[in-house]
Amino acid sequence: MTLDFRLRRLPDTLFNLPYNRLLLVVLAFAALMILTGIGLRSPWPADEPRFAEVAREMVASGQWLLPMRGGELYPDKPPVFMWAIAFFYWLTGNLKIAFLLPNALCSLLTLGLVFDLGTRLWNQRTGAIAALLLMVAPQFLIQAQRAQIDAMVACWIMVACYGLIRHFFVQPSWRWYFVAWAFMGLGIITKGVGFLPALLFIPILALKLQDTSRFQGTLRWRCALGPLVMLAVVAAWLVPMVLAVSHLGTDEALAYRDNILFKQTGERYADSWGHIQPWYYYVVSVIPSLWFPLPLLFLALLRPIREILKHRLDVVVLLAWVVLVVAFFSLSPGKRGVYVLPALPALALSLAPALSGQRPARWFGPAMTGLHLLLGAALVSIGVMAWNDLPRLVEKVADYTQDPARLHEAGSLLFTLGLIWLVSLVALWRSQALGRWFVALMLSWLVFTTWGYRILEPLRTPRNVLAAAEQIAPAGGQIGMIDFREQFILFSKRDFTHFSFFSSLEQEDRNAWLWMRETPDSYLIVADRHALSCFTTDGAKTIGTAHRDNFLLLSDNHLKPECEPPASVLRFTTRQPGTWLK
Repeated sequence: MTLDFRLRRLPDTLFNLPYNRLLLVVLAFAALMILTGIGLRSPWPADEPRFAEVAREMVASGQWLLPMRGGELYPDKPPVFMWAIAFFYWLTGNLKIAFLLPNALCSLLTLGLVFDLGTRLWNQRTGAIAALLLMVAPQFLIQAQRAQIDAMVACWIMVACYGLIRHFFVQPSWRWYFVAWAFMGLGIITKGVGFLPALLFIPILALKLQDTSRFQGTLRWRCALGPLVMLAVVAAWLVPMVLAVSHLGTDEALAYRDNILFKQTGERYADSWGHIQPWYYYVVSVIPSLWFPLPLLFLALLRPIREILKHRLDVVVLLAWVVLVVAFFSLSPGKRGVYVLPALPALALSLAPALSGQRPARWFGPAMTGLHLLLGAALVSIGVMAWNDLPRLVEKVADYTQDPARLHEAGSLLFTLGLIWLVSLVALWRSQALGRWFVALMLSWLVFTTWGYRILEPLRTPRNVLAAAEQIAPAGGQIGMIDFREQFILFSKRDFTHFSFFSSLEQEDRNAWLWMRETPDSYLIVADRHALSCFTTDGAKTIGTAHRDNFLLLSDNHLKPECEPPASVLRFTTRQPGTWLK
């Protein structure tokens, strides 16, 4: 009872702190959540090993302008995110720490900007609530501790939104206006969608048309100079890249330039070739779960939000921008849940003033309490089923490991997380439902990023497969791989050869055959699902399971006598990359 009473009084005590002290408290708490677990795990698929390997090769080679993956040009993304990882790797010498630091720091900056903007628009209570609402949305914490580009580009987009909102709604500031456009440029060379803050001009201009007296000191001819600042930042990367490609003049370099400038931008958006989803994917599948409980809170605060929209144009613009961003990504056939992350801080800011002054609808508390109970009971139940080797769970884990002890350990983790949710529900029964949910979520996150990382690490890396291969291959022997993935390069303690990410399986097969014929003590890792024409798999050694594949190790004994020559000889060898492991 005493603990519950103190927790109920805690928000009022915190909100009355001086601005700098309250900001420090919020950021210190966020840092605890975001930084805990960094250094405890390796890069995990799908994207993390790719960016970590590119950054590792930047430091190893000293060539940072044109990203390389396994010795081959990597044309899918601009290099800013990889530069950040490479910088921290160069600084710390530890890739397990470096690969997660850029997004962690960017997420802390995003939270600080949300707090400051909420304070400037309304008051520091509202600013703190906005920051905490952002943290309670699972997608924010998940991306803050993943090495995917989206958290970084969301940060640059938030800086740009901060600058524009501050200029148009706090007080005129041309410095912040042009900073906003500069960060749009930085966002573009991080991941092409950095221009999204420019969509704020749609509701701003619409409001201007309704009442020409609005934005008198802020919407002036100088606004047209903003895009020039954005283009100048883009040119700081684009011009050296184009010059470097022209200097090289190879087909591979020219393909890199064309891919990154055209295929990975407009073509990827308009005619995407992967992650195809229906137009309603974000509204139905992503936002209700990864942004929870913010969508439910929006419905519970609908009445006060309507009142706020009548006299607060800043909230009108923020909510309109959220809708425009979601609509922008919904129009593209290719969709991933992380794409809409940049809109999440604006939604938290939009909800904060309503939550600061009003209570949610009466149904919100019971609904959150019921979901809290349901989630806790579900986690406990799944944990018990894992202990008892439920066939469906055994089958699921078999995609990653054949060791039943791993399932039992995961069951213990899920059971513990379930207890956290159930105990927090009982211990904080008299607290507000949203506060209980926040406490349970934060405690669960700390458990997951420590104990959970230790359990998942063997399941999300190919250490076991490579260790088995390295035991068979003699000292000094080389390892190659058909249909390679970056994580295998990262973890290999032997020289590692692949046969081009952009080759067909047939061409890789032929190049691997030629490589093995010419290279003494060479061994080839291949997934058993691949049908090869230049090798036989009879008697091949099974070396383990990783990433939903069973892998075989082939030697020169498995070479067929004859094989069609490849269209072009392609092989890329990385020298003992696994030595980065600490």
